[in-house]
Amino acid sequence: MSKKQRPVALVTGAGQGIGRGIAVRLATDGYDVVINDVVADPANTETGAYEVKRAIEAVGGWAEVFRADVASADGRKAMVGFAADTFGRIDLLVNNAGIAPKERKDILEATEESFERVMSINLQGPYFLTQLVANRMIAWLAEGKVVKPRIVFISSISAYTSSTFRGEYCISKAGVSMAAKLYADRLGEYGIGVLEISPGIIATPMTSTVKEKYDKLIAGGLLITKRLGQPEDVAAVVSAFAQGYLDYSTGQRIEVGGGFGLRRL
Repeated sequence: MSKKQRPVALVTGAGQGIGRGIAVRLATDGYDVVINDVVADPANTETGAYEVKRAIEAVGGWAEVFRADVASADGRKAMVGFAADTFGRIDLLVNNAGIAPKERKDILEATEESFERVMSINLQGPYFLTQLVANRMIAWLAEGKVVKPRIVFISSISAYTSSTFRGEYCISKAGVSMAAKLYADRLGEYGIGVLEISPGIIATPMTSTVKEKYDKLIAGGLLITKRLGQPEDVAAVVSAFAQGYLDYSTGQRIEVGGGFGLRRL
């Protein structure tokens, strides 16, 4: 199969953590990948976006890096234009990019500046990036360039779990959860599947600063599966969806949390 015939995935925030795991897994599944990150240094192939590119090329995939902030309307448009011009298609959009507050502050002390920053990246960015990509997908379907496009929103167990020292993050992820439902509803007539994947406590740079806290909670019985999740755990669900195994589950939320969401007595 030539490069132009292979399916293409656009993965935001793919320079590390969950995004990296998803991008590499999709490459092993036969996808070519647009690696998006807000930081990308071509001279650094040991960490970050260009390390991911190197990892994908090592398994025979085609990957290109596009540096953009998903919070920027111009950045989003440029990124989608780059994917269209370079690959000619987007078969899978994975809305993964996200941040935690710079400082964990009690909800009674949190600032509007922090709220706006988190919302612009975690919610506004994927909401309007999906709008751009979905309209392209609809056109590509009509032209026969794509057959079964799909969209993933990476939310979090924080969408329904109170954490009063990072309220803006929780609210942003609750919004992402609803965005996934809205787009699943709107795009159903075109056969574009939309899935929400809700990671739990995953070993990433974001959680590294509070790893000791989570280790103690897990040891105390917080999770049924008594370990931190790995980016590959989330990537496995994205892979299943990308390969068409979960198409009848459009509009649904799949939690990858080691049993966190199960109510137990």
